[in-house]
Amino acid sequence: MLSGPLALIGLAVLVLGTSFLSGVFGIAGGMVLMGGLLFLLPVPAAMILHGVTQLAANGWRAVLWWRYIDFRVVARFAAGSAAALALFSFLLLVPDRATVLICLGLVPFMAFALPERYAPHARRRGAAEFAGFVGTGLQFVSGVSGPLLDAFLVRMPVDRRIIVASKSACQVMAHGMKLVYFGVIVTAGDGVVSAWLLLMGAGLAVVGTSLARTVLDRITDRQYRTWTKTIVLGIGAVYLVQGLAILLSPA
Repeated sequence: MLSGPLALIGLAVLVLGTSFLSGVFGIAGGMVLMGGLLFLLPVPAAMILHGVTQLAANGWRAVLWWRYIDFRVVARFAAGSAAALALFSFLLLVPDRATVLICLGLVPFMAFALPERYAPHARRRGAAEFAGFVGTGLQFVSGVSGPLLDAFLVRMPVDRRIIVASKSACQVMAHGMKLVYFGVIVTAGDGVVSAWLLLMGAGLAVVGTSLARTVLDRITDRQYRTWTKTIVLGIGAVYLVQGLAILLSPA
C-alpha cells in the first residue's frame, strides 16, 4: 500500500494529469493511470482505485457535456456491457493477459485500416453492442478498454464533443462494473483501498476533467481527430509490445 508523502504526491499528480489528458481527448489517461497504479499498488487495489478515479472523471465529463451525449449509442453499449457481465458471472472466464493485450493492441490498427464503408463506427448496426460486450470484458481482465471504444467512436462523423461525451457515459458503466467485480466479487469487500484515498482520487479526477474543458472548446474537430488517431495507435502499439513481451518471456 502507498506510504510516504512522495508516493502520495506522485499519485495526486498522476490522477490529475491523466484526468486532464482524458478530458481533452477522451482517451489515453486511463491507460497511463493504470500503468502508474500497478507500479504503486497491488493489482486488486490498483483496479479499485483506477475504477473509482475513472468513474469520477468520466461521470463528471458526462455531466459537463450531457447535451452532447448520443443516448442511443450509450443504450446499445449498455446492452452489450450487460451481456458481458452476465457471461463472465456465469462462466468465470479469465483470458490469458498476454492474449488480451495483443488483441487489444491490434484492434485500433485493424479499425483504422478498414475502408470507411466497413469501419466499425458506433452508429452502425451491432457496433455499439459489440463494443460494450468486448470493452466490458476487457475491463475485467486488463483494467482498461478505452482504445477499443475509441476505435468505434472516433469514426463517427460528428462533433468532437459528441464523441467525448458519449464515450464518457459508456465508460461510467464499464468502470462501475469493474468496481463491482474487483471491489465485491474478487476482494469480497475487504477494503483493500482506504476510503480517504478513494475520495482523494475521485476529487482530483473531477478537477483535472474540469480544467480540460477549456482546451477541448478551443481545439478544432480536425485537430481533435488527428491527435486522437495518433494517440489511439500509439496506445495500441504499447499494448501490443507489452503483450508480446509477456508471451515471449521465460516462464
